[in-house]
Amino acid sequence: MLKPLACTATGIRLSYALTPGDQSTCYTVLDIARFTATAGASIGITGPSGAGKTSLIHVLTGIESADTATIRWGDINITELGESARDAWRRDHVGLVFQDFYLFPGLSVLQNVTLPATFGGADNRLKTRAYELLDRVGINPNRHTIDTLSRGECQRVAIARALLKTPPLIVADEPTASLDAASSCTVIDLLLEARDQATLLTVSHDPALLERMDTVHILHNGCLSTTSTTTA
Repeated sequence: MLKPLACTATGIRLSYALTPGDQSTCYTVLDIARFTATAGASIGITGPSGAGKTSLIHVLTGIESADTATIRWGDINITELGESARDAWRRDHVGLVFQDFYLFPGLSVLQNVTLPATFGGADNRLKTRAYELLDRVGINPNRHTIDTLSRGECQRVAIARALLKTPPLIVADEPTASLDAASSCTVIDLLLEARDQATLLTVSHDPALLERMDTVHILHNGCLSTTSTTTA
């Protein structure tokens, strides 16, 4: 089992052009001198809508390339990796929960949870864990195809998928946004339990989630500030 990953990121700068190819229309999305995460920490990132929170976690995990950045997770500088190597690193090290879930409508719940693992060779142990995770989030693994589920149910399936392989880094973008209070509590507990073997990075507006993070950063005008350090 892989150990939780620590992060050191420096010189993160990301800008977009309002008119493609016209540098005079560029505006800065991220301008962060330094971001760190200790191994096994739980970190929340919050801030106004459109502040660049999703862009930040995409840059930190190599989904999106910044204009400049040096990002190291554990012993690996992911900014030195090529695109295919970054994809392989994420597959092996990161459990991702996207806002849009990226589930396959025609497949069963169980197939959606286990499908990403099949690229690395799924086994009976992972299938057993998939059943356990789906039971925790209250979803029948066999009865439903994804296109019959509500948005909140899809969110819970996506969270089970992210936790399946016990990754050393869990990155969750608004993991409780579509959930009722009871389901949110279940998901928060599950994420924090997973943090015993992983570093947890979340983007959220949910006070119930943020108050249980070790550290909370607010992103505003492209910059991060630490708002609190708590004990979950």
